[in-house]
Amino acid sequence: MSWLFFIDESGHDHKNTPLEVRGGIALHTGKLWSFVQGWQRLEEDAFGTRLAVYQKEAKGAKLLSGDRFNWAAQGEPLIGQERRKLARAFLDKGVRRQPPTRPEFTAYGQACLEMARGAFELMISHEARLFACAIPRGTKQPNGFKHVDYLRKDHVFLFERVYYFLEAQHEHGLIVMDESEKTLDKKFVSRMESYFTRTATGRNRSYWIVPAPLFVSSEMTVAVQAADICLYCINWGFRPVAWGKELTSRSEIAREFGPKLARLQWEGDGYRDQQVFKTRGIVLVLDPYGDASK
Repeated sequence: MSWLFFIDESGHDHKNTPLEVRGGIALHTGKLWSFVQGWQRLEEDAFGTRLAVYQKEAKGAKLLSGDRFNWAAQGEPLIGQERRKLARAFLDKGVRRQPPTRPEFTAYGQACLEMARGAFELMISHEARLFACAIPRGTKQPNGFKHVDYLRKDHVFLFERVYYFLEAQHEHGLIVMDESEKTLDKKFVSRMESYFTRTATGRNRSYWIVPAPLFVSSEMTVAVQAADICLYCINWGFRPVAWGKELTSRSEIAREFGPKLARLQWEGDGYRDQQVFKTRGIVLVLDPYGDASK
């Protein structure tokens, strides 16, 4: 059997997020169908319908925006059936381009938060593992950088941690990536291939990681949507003490979802220079263009 590593990214539009994050969740193939079914039930329970009916998907920036929190707080928590009825009315009015009522805004905001909460519980119950690398927003490649054809340091660290996990499991991992801009996808795949075929460390890690990613549409792949929610929460609300206090955060996300991220992230043993050390699946890299061995 094997694991599927669903990868997405957050903050790469360089707009208003404090970080640029790439990574996602690893799910065992034996649990994937159960996860998909659970996700479908979760959407029905939160919104009273499947989001795909309305050409929508459960992305972190949509479920957990400031507006959604504000809408949810407009009224008392709604009982499930009432929330679903009003949330579905909100979606129907969006299709008809009609303004929703205040109760419908409230219900939809609460449904979005319930969806995000349920997504984390679903990932935890299916023993998903979270891996991600983050760099400060707007980090630029230095002039004269010579290794443009290879993975950046943060990406090396990401796959390093996935490798440690898979090696401990004695199972292979397939990479499943969200389609984005095709030119950028090709560049990333090319850098992956260079790392996994032209470096000794990469060749060693290709024993467990299959460095030939599969590309899917996030709209059709709920595990990529789950990864997106995790990365959005990392961007705004995952702040370990070691990361310092300088990064902007959103307290509502840090307070509720920070502990869930900590529970999901992989923890295990790594090794370098014949030294074994404890490591975790989420890493902040301040200088992604430095020496990847440090």
